[in-house]
Amino acid sequence: MSSILQVKDLKVSFRTSGGTVKAVRDISFDLERGKTLAIVGESGSGKSVTSKAILGILAGNSIVESGEIIYDGKDLLKISEEEMCKIRGNRISMIFQDPLSSLNPIVRIGKQITEAMLLKNKGNRRAAKRDFTNTLAVLAQNMKAAVGEAGSARVDELVKTFDAFTMEALKQETAYNAAYAAAEGLVSDIEDFLFLGGKNQKLDVRARLKEFSGKLKTVKNPYLSKSADAELERAQGTLNALASAYKTPAEGAPVLNTEIEGALNNLKALLTRLTAGTRPDFFGIGFYLYKNPGADLTAKPVDEVNRETLSYLADNFMNEFMTLAEKGLAYSAAEAVAKKQAALNALSDAEAFFSRGDYDKKSALVKAKEISAVVEGAIDRLELNKDPLAYTFRTSLVSGVEKYFTAVVKNPREEARFAKQTAKRDALIAKGKNVDWKVVPKTVYDLDELKAALPAVCARMKARFEENIAASGSVEFRARAEGLIAFFKAKASEAVYRVTKQMAKEKAIRLMEEVGIPEPRIRYTQYPFEFSGGMRQRIVIAIALAADPDILICDEPTTALDVTIQAQILELINRLKDERHLSVIFITHDLGVVANMADDIAVMYAGKIVEYGTADDIFYDPRHPYTWALLSSMPDLDTKEKLDAIPGTPPNMIYPPVGDAFADRNKYAMKIDFEMQPPEFAVSDTHWAATWLLHPDAPKVTPPAIITDRIERMKRRAEGGN
Repeated sequence: MSSILQVKDLKVSFRTSGGTVKAVRDISFDLERGKTLAIVGESGSGKSVTSKAILGILAGNSIVESGEIIYDGKDLLKISEEEMCKIRGNRISMIFQDPLSSLNPIVRIGKQITEAMLLKNKGNRRAAKRDFTNTLAVLAQNMKAAVGEAGSARVDELVKTFDAFTMEALKQETAYNAAYAAAEGLVSDIEDFLFLGGKNQKLDVRARLKEFSGKLKTVKNPYLSKSADAELERAQGTLNALASAYKTPAEGAPVLNTEIEGALNNLKALLTRLTAGTRPDFFGIGFYLYKNPGADLTAKPVDEVNRETLSYLADNFMNEFMTLAEKGLAYSAAEAVAKKQAALNALSDAEAFFSRGDYDKKSALVKAKEISAVVEGAIDRLELNKDPLAYTFRTSLVSGVEKYFTAVVKNPREEARFAKQTAKRDALIAKGKNVDWKVVPKTVYDLDELKAALPAVCARMKARFEENIAASGSVEFRARAEGLIAFFKAKASEAVYRVTKQMAKEKAIRLMEEVGIPEPRIRYTQYPFEFSGGMRQRIVIAIALAADPDILICDEPTTALDVTIQAQILELINRLKDERHLSVIFITHDLGVVANMADDIAVMYAGKIVEYGTADDIFYDPRHPYTWALLSSMPDLDTKEKLDAIPGTPPNMIYPPVGDAFADRNKYAMKIDFEMQPPEFAVSDTHWAATWLLHPDAPKVTPPAIITDRIERMKRRAEGGN
């Protein structure tokens, strides 16, 4: 299973009047594709700060001291706000604890759901067109290099043909999309009209029937409606006749008569049948029409057209193009491997340079930019699965240099400021003055740590290149060529997929149905205050899903809801994850909430992950005393003993503890817990915990009876016992 998101060595602090709060302290985790990672801990443990760092919505007084958040080959901590806007709410969405914090109280629900769809669609179309054009240019360059000068002209000819017939395909697909959207929109209008008529609402029936009749003209497209053109003509005539014959009913009588309802239901069924038909493959159609201008393909069923045109495309173009694309991909990969081989020495030199430390800022930046150019030159630009380490190497190294030399300048200033304020305060106290202010704690960075991070970046990149070189012999370039063609087809379709307001409305209504909103066509026009708390949260989930994200972050989405509604929302999120293949980060203070939905669990305390494992690891074999405390306070139906409250309060993170942050509240704490932070002790390949109790020399400690008893009950139940 591959990672879709990687958080590495993240440290986040906040400036306050009382000092700098160390909110997140050096945490790392991977989010696997299609899985749910639960981050669990008390308030103030750093859970929400982590999620806000991922989305780039940290407060203005935040300080990201170090770390990387890697998504799609980008470090989200180092990209511009413009780039982040393309990801936030689009590829990564978030559900907040209080739904009202995500909803505008004076804007109708429907507009709030469709707004994101309409805004993102325009940017997505531009990005798809850019990706298509740039990737095709790189492929052409490598194909020509692979075949040499003798075949270069043929490559140019094939690429020109590819580009030209794709334009023809897009032209045909654009017209089809417009007709398809018109058909879907008309179905939606008819459903609204029949729904309101069924409720005996006031309607201008004659005008609406004529409107529906007029809209039928926009549905006509040879690939969508040719087989039903005669039926559409009859439906148009029927609607016009019904409009002319319609008479306003007496007060209290039904607004719609059975004849009108029957005609509209028949039309709705016809349009639904047309939109449910096989979608034309415009890639093959575009090539056929490019080679045979004026040909009429619409007399045959779409299935047959797809089969024949794709066969024609393969015989007359694609087989040859695929063979050359395969050679171009192999050439690009071989060039990248050779450059990676050459880059190993350069990376070793850079690692040695930064390890020696005999450099000033200027020479360090020069070296960082030099080695970054070498690394970027070794990237295979035709590899669709981007290597995040290579793509973020420059930002990691250059920002690391900047951070180190900024700290070199600022640390002495901060020390001097702190010493001066302390001396002033001490002098006033010595004179017997009443001092009602505190010295702001100093914010200084560990220069050794910042300096050590620079050669470490080079070492990681060198190790990754060595892995790439070792794996280069096992690449199947035919499969990669097929994947690249699929990429081109997808990007071409995405470039012309225009979301209209009517399409957005219909999708919003479907989303509202999907998340369990009853009567969505009425609810669509209502305001947030007209919904209950659970329904508002469902609306927020619909908004989060509107852009079809890859990652969904749920920040305690059930805390403000009553227990029965909580269960419904959790079940909904779980179902949507499976149906949409989402990757989910679920933040909560209650382990019980994620028992049936988490794949992996990270237990956080005082800004650090203290235990990490699969859901089975955490529930059946917990190892950290803080995890024991959370489990001991978790109610269930079978536990008869009194639940254990966690004693004390979390530490003041302006002054983080020297040792294990949980030591003061931990009845199992040893002397070393107050003196030194514990490392991560491996329990299994999927499970680790940062507690000195796992050290080989530590005394044996048994978890509380309330936990061991519960584990035994769960095991018996899993095995089919009582």
